[in-house]
Amino acid sequence: MMQQLRSYWLHTAACFLILVLAGCATYHPLPLPAAPDLTNAPELTVPARDFMLPGLKPHIVSSRGLDETTIVMLAVFNDPDLKAARLQSGVASAQVLQAGLLPNPQFSAGYASSARNYGGVLSLSQDIQSLITRGTARAAASATQKQVNLNILWQEWQVAGQASQLFIQCRSDQQLLGVLQANERLLARHYQTDLKAMQRGDETATTVSADLTLLSNVQSSVRQLQSSINLTRHQLNQLLGLQPGVWLHLIGPAQMHTTTPAQFHAAVAALPHRRADLLALQAGYHSQEENLRRTILMQFPALSAGVDLGRDPVEGVNSFGPQVNLTLPIFNHNQGQVAIQRATRTVLRQTYQARLDSAVNQADQVWRANHILAAQLSDIDAELPILRQQAAAAKQSLQQNNLDAGAYVTMQSNYLSRQAEAIRLRASLDSASSAMRILLGLPFGAQ
Repeated sequence: MMQQLRSYWLHTAACFLILVLAGCATYHPLPLPAAPDLTNAPELTVPARDFMLPGLKPHIVSSRGLDETTIVMLAVFNDPDLKAARLQSGVASAQVLQAGLLPNPQFSAGYASSARNYGGVLSLSQDIQSLITRGTARAAASATQKQVNLNILWQEWQVAGQASQLFIQCRSDQQLLGVLQANERLLARHYQTDLKAMQRGDETATTVSADLTLLSNVQSSVRQLQSSINLTRHQLNQLLGLQPGVWLHLIGPAQMHTTTPAQFHAAVAALPHRRADLLALQAGYHSQEENLRRTILMQFPALSAGVDLGRDPVEGVNSFGPQVNLTLPIFNHNQGQVAIQRATRTVLRQTYQARLDSAVNQADQVWRANHILAAQLSDIDAELPILRQQAAAAKQSLQQNNLDAGAYVTMQSNYLSRQAEAIRLRASLDSASSAMRILLGLPFGAQ
């Protein structure tokens, strides 16, 4: 009899151990990469379903080069930081899974013996409080998952905006470099001509010195621009996950987005319902609301219930019955945690308000900057045809010996300088337009 009882206890414990180990996960090491994961050429086949950025429609990639839309799509798909951010969605999904799991029951076993009998206790209990708060825990985790996905969407928006800005800068810098180099060649020829004339005694040193100053200023601008092009190209390659030495051929103009006052004010009013970072903060606030509810529910006495199966080792009498454990909330009503969660909710509310206020202010500032830049560019565009005609007439007069070389160079240089200013202003206007689209949370394809 005693041998049978001992076998019964050992068999029960073994079955329980097998049941516990059957659901355990196994560990597999995952080493860190030892080399950069950069490609020699951008991948042009971009499935839109792999990212969440709205407004990007199917786009035909030109064999002549990469336009702004292609650059944006490649950046959103290949940016290394975005690839890491998207993995956070898997972490949030795992947290939702964790919050939805039922709490494990608690099992305990004891063994005792006497001169007459073997005995022991088997106890199985379940935490009731965890079942009560399970709904709020799942709701909080679901809201957190939504927040993570919205933060990924906002990061995609930021990457799209950065790619658009870099495209605009690269294109304008290349155009500007051509104009500056043309001006440099013009001033260099004029300087060499005046220098030779001074050596013959036909020109003053003051004139040659002024020529050299103008030439040096333009050469300094060319050097600064070449450094800027190098930096911008490397930033764009990094955003696209390309090796540093890859040179991309960019084509096409930047997308212009005009916004009327009515459209602008409507977009600002809709910011809380459209901009991904504000929606993410809303989801985080909802998650905190659920955490507060869960903390309030945990004020009630912690309760667990179960059953005991035992055998007295002296008398050999079996016993079976329910058991309840209750934590008496005499000194701790969970009031500390409730205060913490309420204070956290207040902080999140104010954080959201500050972000909303900042978004409205930034959008208004960029919108007004758009109008200022557009007016300035319009003035220069109106001047350029006149300056072009004057430069052409000056060239003809020079060829007919009706104009001295100094006046011709001055008129040509003025025309090229205004061209350069127009390129800079147009790039600033395009950048401001792109930034306003991001600040207003407008889809990339919105006009």
